[in-house]
Amino acid sequence: MEEEVLCNVELVKDNNDFVVKIQSDLGGVREYRSSSFEEVLEQLMQDLQEEFESL
Repeated sequence: MEEEVLCNVELVKDNNDFVVKIQSDLGGVREYRSSSFEEVLEQLMQDLQEEFESL
């Protein structure tokens, strides 16, 4: 079984903000920033769910 990278996700903390950077062939590069960890994860999940439902 051959693996295929669907996206790269980077999660960092910048002062008081959590930053998620996503890069994929379909959606390109995008970034989400929030002081709430849960909020930034929700944005990440929603973005990737919408993107990969179209595959």
